[in-house]
Amino acid sequence: MDNKKEIIESLSINERKILPFLNEKSVEKIATNSSLEEVGVIRALEYLHNKKIINLKILNIKVVELGVNGVLYKQKGLPERRLLTAISEKDAVSLIEAKKLSGLNDNEFQASLGALKKKALVSLTNGNLNFTGTREEISKKALEEQLIEILPIEFDKLAPEHKFALEQLKNRKNIVEINNKTLVEFSLTDLGRELVKDSVKISNEAKDYIEAITPELIASGAWKGKKFRRYDISSPVPQIFGAKRHFVNQARDYARKIWSEMGFKEMTGTSTQVGFWNFDALFTAQDHPVREIQDTFYIKDIKGKLPDRKLFEEVKKAHEQGVAGSKGWRTKWTEEESKRVILRTHTTCLSAKTLASLDRKKLPQKFFAVGKCFRNETVDWSHGFEFNQTEGIVIDENANFRNLLGYLKEFAKKMGYEKVRFQPSYFPYTEPSVEGYVWNEQKKQWIEVLAAGIFRPEVTEPLLGKAVPVLAWGPGFDRMMMGIYAIKDLRELYQNDLEKIRKIKQWPQ
Repeated sequence: MDNKKEIIESLSINERKILPFLNEKSVEKIATNSSLEEVGVIRALEYLHNKKIINLKILNIKVVELGVNGVLYKQKGLPERRLLTAISEKDAVSLIEAKKLSGLNDNEFQASLGALKKKALVSLTNGNLNFTGTREEISKKALEEQLIEILPIEFDKLAPEHKFALEQLKNRKNIVEINNKTLVEFSLTDLGRELVKDSVKISNEAKDYIEAITPELIASGAWKGKKFRRYDISSPVPQIFGAKRHFVNQARDYARKIWSEMGFKEMTGTSTQVGFWNFDALFTAQDHPVREIQDTFYIKDIKGKLPDRKLFEEVKKAHEQGVAGSKGWRTKWTEEESKRVILRTHTTCLSAKTLASLDRKKLPQKFFAVGKCFRNETVDWSHGFEFNQTEGIVIDENANFRNLLGYLKEFAKKMGYEKVRFQPSYFPYTEPSVEGYVWNEQKKQWIEVLAAGIFRPEVTEPLLGKAVPVLAWGPGFDRMMMGIYAIKDLRELYQNDLEKIRKIKQWPQ
């Protein structure tokens, strides 16, 4: 919008109000003279900047200011200065007398003692306070006193010694404050100087312009003889963020939708489980390292409830003796270990519970779960102690390993990953076992997200009564989300940075 007449016609009421006062160079003074709030003045200045009437800089700065006590101490002196002055003429003075002479309250007196002892200006001997400094040190202003005298000041303008003093005073009550402030600087352009000369006339014309059309305006005919303000549709406007669910919850819902559309039923369960369902029913040996506190979170001093005795004995037999020709783990199996309550380390415990309660006459069946898991991991960009997993099982007499890979590829594809690869792996409860990797474009590397296999007979025979093929998988769902949301660090998923959450894209539907 280069035409001067068009620019004048586009000025809003608030822009016209502040135009006569732009020579003030102070937002506070402009607000007072124009009867606008400071927020309204700043918004009007931004619009004038867009129209090239002013050059505007808005800076966010940290300012160090005096707190309530700081204002008082600037007048009366810091408590340690008052205590030092009170005892400097005496060889030794009792603590009670020192407090009385200085006129300090309990908190001030204790803070003063600490500050002076740290600077080796006083010592405490047999309950008496002794001045141990020199006369020069009494008259010399401390760094903290120097800082108080120059406040308020921008944090970035503090000298190194004053930053040191600030650190000392920050720990004391209401002496200093560090506040974030907005600094507004602007200057008139050539066009701005021209408009300011005619600002009174331009401001008075505001009553002749219509800002918005309303039903009342149309019905009354009050619009006749007036002008509509010109709008510049190319000007930048504030970004508006609509309400939406947290992106992690969006992704979880999308995973549910994928599995449901593929004919799966959802499994649900609590985050706490007994070791029986999380480990034993899945043929994880009781002396396996994964069951140590270094890998698993245990709930202290609580014992859980085990399933019916028949199932319990069948699982115990699989561990101690084996089934279907296997030898089991050949280690002693205890009820106490099975009763220990943990935060579930995977959602596969839900699969075990589902198999145990399944009506075998209604096969084949397919189930899925999406839920939180917990492991005592060292946290880094690809590991967290709390994470989402999506679980799946297919119980079918005719299921095979090729079917398993097909389900995994289809899920990865629907999640937006075209590049998927597999390699053999080992898990205690599946054989054969496989790990799946997807290509993460942000990290430029393959990331393991899929863990899968066919449940071993030691799992299915105790739970189902016979060794039926059960395809099983448990993708690390958070890692899959990273690629979709272009996130490079797993920890960003749960930082809840409001600015990032607003800008992150809606999950594809």
